[in-house]
Order: sequence, then C-alpha cells, then structure tokens
Amino acid sequence: MGRIFEVRKHTMFARWDKMAKQFTRIGKEIAIAVKAGGPDPGANPALRRCFQNAKSVNMPKDRVEAAIKRAMGKDMVNIEEVLYEGYAPHGVPILVETATDNPTRTVANVRSYFNKGHGSMGTSGSVSFQFKKMGVFKLNPEGLNTDDMELELIDFGLEELGEGTGENNEPVLILRTAFSDFGNMQKALEEKNITPITAEVEWIPTTAVELSEADAEEVLKLVDKLEQDEDVQKVFHNLK
Repeated sequence: MGRIFEVRKHTMFARWDKMAKQFTRIGKEIAIAVKAGGPDPGANPALRRCFQNAKSVNMPKDRVEAAIKRAMGKDMVNIEEVLYEGYAPHGVPILVETATDNPTRTVANVRSYFNKGHGSMGTSGSVSFQFKKMGVFKLNPEGLNTDDMELELIDFGLEELGEGTGENNEPVLILRTAFSDFGNMQKALEEKNITPITAEVEWIPTTAVELSEADAEEVLKLVDKLEQDEDVQKVFHNLK
C-alpha cells in the first residue's frame, strides 16, 4: 500500500462560505436520494451515504431533516443532475457536476464562467474520457489493518487502497472502486461496522498535469468561479 494519487485540492472560499456551499450540495444530494429511494435510511443506501457526508462537514441535524421534508413535499421541484465538460486555460480538462431545477439557466452560467475564465466549454464526451468514474471512500485509519482489509475487500470491487488526507489535512485511508461496485463496497463496509468519513462518487483523472504557479492560478480561478455557483455540486480537474 502506498500514497494514493490525488489531484490538487484547494480552499479558495472563505471558511463559512465553503461550509454553506457544502450544506447546499449535500441538501440537494439528500433530496435526490429521497426522491429515488424514499426517506428511510435503513432501506436507502444512497440516503445513508448522504448522512455520512453530512456528518463529515458538521451539517446540523435540523438542516438534514429539513432537506428530507422538502424532498417529500408536494411542492418539491424536480432536481436534474447534469454533467458539463470543458477545458480551462492551458488545456486542463474540467468536469462540472450540477444539480439543478433549471438546466437552461445552469448551462448558460457554466458557459459564461468558461468564457470569462479563458476556457472553453465542450460537448458531451469531449473531456470525460480522460477521467474514470469511481466510488471513493475515506476512512479513519485508526485501528484498521490495511493488509487484511485489502484482501477482504477485493471481492467487493476494491481497485485502489492507499493513504491520503482529509478535509483538514488529517491522515485518511482512501478506498476506490469502479462506479458499478459502489453499492457493494458500501454494503461490505457496513457489514464490517466501518463507517466512512465520506463516501462519494468522483471522476478520477487518468493522468495529471503540472503547471507553473501562475498558470495553475488561472485554472484554479475558473474552478473557484464554477464551485461558487449554486447549481454546481462538484468540479473535477487533473491539475497536480
């Protein structure tokens, strides 16, 4: 087991702005999970995953409960998940995951960010081939035997196991599976009484690029603009 490959993370938001954005993102994920599988976390693995992620960012319980109630309400608008693709300056590929009740508004905003950030928006499939859609689980390494875990989890779709860092640069174990094995891995961890810090579906770049500090800053300014949009859930790129 070695240190797992991770692309650059950045925290250009102010702390409270970032927290508010995380709450909004998870609230939308809860709404989508409830609409698809119901409000009972015992019968809805996607909702259980949302609860884990809400806990990881200290999302208040009343915010979580409010998101569930809204999803069950008759007036709840339909939220559509849409993936947009494009290139940042210097040819850095970017994927933009959105959850929106108005795709027309969202695509116009995303295109505007790319244009103003000296990037270009692409068509479906023009960028995503450079990434692999995977399930990513971050675990507290304390008390875990990684060698035994690796052997036990291979049958449940484990593709990569390595060391990484969490939201506050704390050490974590990172498990990656193919997207199709996400549910199998979640179930396997639950049966072993292992609660992940986070459990996410991410687009992992197959290769990474390294730019000068000035060029990287141009790319990250565009990423920052995209991340601050209320309809954007996550932004993925391959900048080291």
